Amino acid sequence: MTTTEPELTAPSVRQLVLLSIPAVVVGVVSALALWAIEELAGLIEDGVWTGLPQALGIDPSSGWWIFAVLTVTGAAVGLTVWLVPGHAGPDSATTELVAPPLRPAVVPSLALAAVLGLAGGVSLGPENPIIAINTSLMVALVARVWKAVPTRIVMMMAASGTIGALFGTPVAAALVFTGMVAAVKGGGALWDKLFLPLVSAAAGSLTMTFLAHPHFAIPMPAYTTVTGWDVLAALVIGVIATAIGLVGVYLFPLVHRGFHALRHPLLITVLGGAVLGGLGALGGPITLFKGLTQMSELVTSRADYTAGQLVLILVVKLAALLVAAGSGFRGGRIFPAVFIGAAVGTLANALVPGVPVQIAVAAGVFGLTLAIARDGWIAIFIGVAVTQNLLILPILCLVVLPTWLMVTKAPEMLIREPAVTPTSPPAAGGAGR
Repeated sequence: MTTTEPELTAPSVRQLVLLSIPAVVVGVVSALALWAIEELAGLIEDGVWTGLPQALGIDPSSGWWIFAVLTVTGAAVGLTVWLVPGHAGPDSATTELVAPPLRPAVVPSLALAAVLGLAGGVSLGPENPIIAINTSLMVALVARVWKAVPTRIVMMMAASGTIGALFGTPVAAALVFTGMVAAVKGGGALWDKLFLPLVSAAAGSLTMTFLAHPHFAIPMPAYTTVTGWDVLAALVIGVIATAIGLVGVYLFPLVHRGFHALRHPLLITVLGGAVLGGLGALGGPITLFKGLTQMSELVTSRADYTAGQLVLILVVKLAALLVAAGSGFRGGRIFPAVFIGAAVGTLANALVPGVPVQIAVAAGVFGLTLAIARDGWIAIFIGVAVTQNLLILPILCLVVLPTWLMVTKAPEMLIREPAVTPTSPPAAGGAGR
């Protein structure tokens, strides 16, 4: 997150207390916006994947239905990007998790594109679009109601409140923002800078808990004793998972360049939807959507899959993530990365049954998340969150050491757009901020 605003001054206790009021409001509204988008997407998803096939007497898990729905979804998103005012904002492939606010006029088209992708089974999560939506709306709202609150602080509160709502706990936001706020000049001590984002994250996570009870935990056999072999297994699986994620990171620019050679947004997303439909038909329904529900299904029913089938699911989901992120759909990359990591862990457990499933899944999730998100704290958090076992925490704190050396000089899974100069030709499409 970059900014050109002046250095912040250290806040007083009175300022922190007073600013806690807008921080709570921002957190609650951010959670409500996330809940509304996910509820709307869920209603459309039920209609497309359950109601309509039942009415037509069609099996929704059949390959041709999966192909048809995802191709139509690509067309719908493409039309949104092409024709709807705001053009669904910038390509999600070019934006970080927390980015500068968009113009409010862009928000409706971005929300529409995100809802269509979530409902249609696209392998992306809601995190990037909903953070962009909430940041843009909250900056505009607070600028009218609390004009004295700096834009930078509003951005952090909105993003933190949304992250707290996404993961159901303010801990995720605290970990994400520790590095961000530490880099901000001025503003007092670290916890002075974290105070308002944490207030917003707590309000957002509590609101979302009341509404939807989000959780990452996967039912797995109990894990109560750490052994040296388990630590070694976690190190090996974590390194392999990170390497698999980095393969995707290095392929991502090629995939993005290939789709965007078509230049027209409708052609790009229609082709992307068709490819996703083909991948979904090959991998089955478990490889569709953002992957949170499917991850739990995969791990809990792991005995139903052979090692070969798990390899197929892993490869298909990784390819689906690359295609979805590279072909103009609006969405985040963390949620599908978590599914891929769980698939790596499940495969490791299938190949070496002596490795506890909690260790295998946590290490797999950690490695993929680290490679895709490039954030050690959030990777450790999600690795522990899927197991809900604190015994995993010190193990992942060890696994992060060699795996961070693998990713620290690797490219990010992010497309860097060329800087616009006065002599550069105007960008096509007009989907600006």
